[in-house]
Amino acid sequence: MRPPKDFFRPLAVGAPEPLREIPVRPSRMIHFFPPSVDKMVAKVPDIIPTVDVLLANLEDGVPATDKDAARAGMVRVAQDNDFGETQFWTRINSLDSPWCLDDLTAAVLEAGEALDVIMVPKVEGPEDIHYVDRLLAQLEAKAGLDTPLQVHAILETARGVANVEEICGASPRMQGLSLGPADLAANRRMKTTRVGGGHPGYLVRSDPDADNPEAPRATFQQDLWHYTIARMVDACVTHGILPFYGPFGDIKDTQACEDQFRNAYLLGCVGAWSLHPVQIGIAKTVFSPDPADVAHAKRVVDAMGDGTGAIMLDGKMEDDASVKQCRVVLELARELSARDPELAEAYDL
Repeated sequence: MRPPKDFFRPLAVGAPEPLREIPVRPSRMIHFFPPSVDKMVAKVPDIIPTVDVLLANLEDGVPATDKDAARAGMVRVAQDNDFGETQFWTRINSLDSPWCLDDLTAAVLEAGEALDVIMVPKVEGPEDIHYVDRLLAQLEAKAGLDTPLQVHAILETARGVANVEEICGASPRMQGLSLGPADLAANRRMKTTRVGGGHPGYLVRSDPDADNPEAPRATFQQDLWHYTIARMVDACVTHGILPFYGPFGDIKDTQACEDQFRNAYLLGCVGAWSLHPVQIGIAKTVFSPDPADVAHAKRVVDAMGDGTGAIMLDGKMEDDASVKQCRVVLELARELSARDPELAEAYDL
C-alpha cells in the first residue's frame, strides 16, 4: 500500500494531479448503449439531453466479432458530440480479456477529454484498481490530459464483495461502485436466472392460524440484494464515493423495475443503470426526491435553527439526526434543480 503522503502524487511523470474529492453530479441513471450499432450511435444526440450519464458499452452484450467496432464507435461518439451537462462514460472489457488494453488506450488517447469515467467490470480486489490506476496515469501523461479520468468498479463476484472496502479505497480515481447482480448470482451459485430484482421463491411465510391451522398462510417476497446493496453503500460512503444499483433485466416489467430502483434509492444509492429508454424515466422519477419530501425537509431545517435540540412538528419529534436526513434530501434537490427547471419549480428552489 502507498503511504498516505504519496496517495495524491501522480503515478506517472507528466500525469495530472489526482483528484482529492470526487465531483458529485446528478447521476440518476447510467444509460447504456452499444456503440458498435450505427443505428444507436445515430440516436446519441437525441439521447444526451434526456440522461444524466450516457455510457458506451464495450463489454457484455457486444459480440466478440464486434469489439473493435464498438471501440471505434465509442471514440466517434466522444469526438462528434457536445455532452453539455451530461456525463460520458464507457465500460471497458474485463481485465483478463484480450480487448482491455486496447479499450483503455483508445479511451484515453482518442476520447480522453470527452470521457468522465471508465467503468471496470468484474473487479475482485484493490490490485485490479491499482493496475488500471497506473496505466491510466501513463496514458494521461502521453495524451497531455489536465484532469484525471475517474474509475467506477462493478461488484460481480463474491470476492469483489468481500473486498469491497479495499476496492473503494484503492485509488483517488475511484468514483463509485455498481452492483452487477447477474454475474454475482452466477459466481455465488445463487439459484436464479433473473437479471436483478427479486424471486418468488425467496420469501417468508406467516405463522399458522392457531384457530385454523389449515388456513392459507400469507407469504411475502424478500429482496435478494438487500445485504449486498447495504454493504456496498456503507463502503462507498466511508470512502467518499457513490453507490449505484446495476441493471434490471426484465424491460417489460416496469413496476418491478421501479420497486427495485426505489429499494436501492432508499438504501442510499444515487442512481441505477438503464438498459432501455423506458427505464430512463423510471430512474429519473425514483432517484429524484418527492416534492412533498423536499417541502417537509425545508420545514424541518427552518424550524430547527442551528440544528441542535429537539422539537415537535406535526406531532412528530425532530432532532439533530432529522436535520441531517433532511439536509441530504435538500442537497440532492438543489443539485437536480440546477439541471432541471421542472424540478426546480416543483421543489420551489
